[in-house]
Amino acid sequence: MRRLAAMFYDFLLLLSVLFCGTLMMIPFNGGRPIEHDNLPYNLYLAAITYLYFTWQWTHGGQTLGMRAWKIRLVQNGSGNVAWRNASLRFLLALISILVLGAGYVWTLFDPERLAFHDRYSNTRPATEQ
Repeated sequence: MRRLAAMFYDFLLLLSVLFCGTLMMIPFNGGRPIEHDNLPYNLYLAAITYLYFTWQWTHGGQTLGMRAWKIRLVQNGSGNVAWRNASLRFLLALISILVLGAGYVWTLFDPERLAFHDRYSNTRPATEQ
């Protein structure tokens, strides 16, 4: 339940980050709204989303949502999450979401309660006390 709450917090925070990122781009579009099918803009938002998560995972192991719920992401065996593992986790989590959350449902059947993206990126959420 804590992971779900942290995901909700991060969703709200990411929306505000994407809003600010969009606000910074409007002057470059002549003050007009940016069309939703604009490929460079969509790639720009995807890059912001990628950096929002991976940078925080590799620098302290916590997004702001995870910090609020006292959850830290660690890499199996070494503690700190490497960029390679954070990138793999991000991509696998994206796939998990796109497949109707199946990667998250995975936690119900995994003996260690790891999500699909945790299991295959060699990471795990750890609860802080």
